[in-house]
Amino acid sequence: MGARVGRGARSVGLLPTMGALHHGHLEIARRARAENDLTVVSVFVNPLQFGPGEDFESYPRQLEQDVALLAEVGVDLVFAPDAAQMYPDGTPVVTVTSGAAGTLLEGATRPGHFDGVLTVVNKLFTIVAPGPLTPFRAYFGEKDAQQLLLVQRMVRDFDHRVEIRPVPIVRSGQGLALSSRNQYLSEGQARHALVLHRTLSALAAGGLTLEQARRQVAAEPEVRLDYLVTVDPRTLGFVDPAPGALALVAAWVGPTRLIDNMRI
Repeated sequence: MGARVGRGARSVGLLPTMGALHHGHLEIARRARAENDLTVVSVFVNPLQFGPGEDFESYPRQLEQDVALLAEVGVDLVFAPDAAQMYPDGTPVVTVTSGAAGTLLEGATRPGHFDGVLTVVNKLFTIVAPGPLTPFRAYFGEKDAQQLLLVQRMVRDFDHRVEIRPVPIVRSGQGLALSSRNQYLSEGQARHALVLHRTLSALAAGGLTLEQARRQVAAEPEVRLDYLVTVDPRTLGFVDPAPGALALVAAWVGPTRLIDNMRI
């Protein structure tokens, strides 16, 4: 596929998604379109990155709507395989392992999640990569900070010929980080979810200690805190809140799990 999509293109940009596209995805697609001669968006709900009891079956699938939205922003190609096309022999025997960094934070709550993410991203890089003389860029949102770090590490470790382009978090007017799972939230839950951005902002401004920030999130109705930590953004190692650190939060709002982050 890569040789075909890259034929005649001066550069190729890839945005991997699971569909259910929102304004944040479209902002990333616009950037990819602006920076590349040919833009590819993949839409694939990857079963390998969902654990038991997670929302694989109920994850929103709206391919026709997604394709229409991508056409509006000028995306050239939508690659929307099904599981049989991506994994023709069933669950892959050989997969990518995310290592110790993939077992922390999101990986602790969702064991195996990042192995599934890296396995499918590795396949997408192989499928879409153009010829060796054509620049190839892949775009990932900074909201999924741990995923971004692991993808960057995989690229280095596997010598993938692709440049990873991080894209800043896109938020609602009230500050909620945009996510496909936001559509699960009721109106009241969406209001309660704003505590994540509000708390990160106060922590980044020095108005809360880390423990105070945790208590503030945990005290919000309908919100159950998983973690709120500050890390070195290069390694995910835990550090004290200080300039340059990255604050990461994950919480359930009702039954919906949301993540967010902010630089200190």
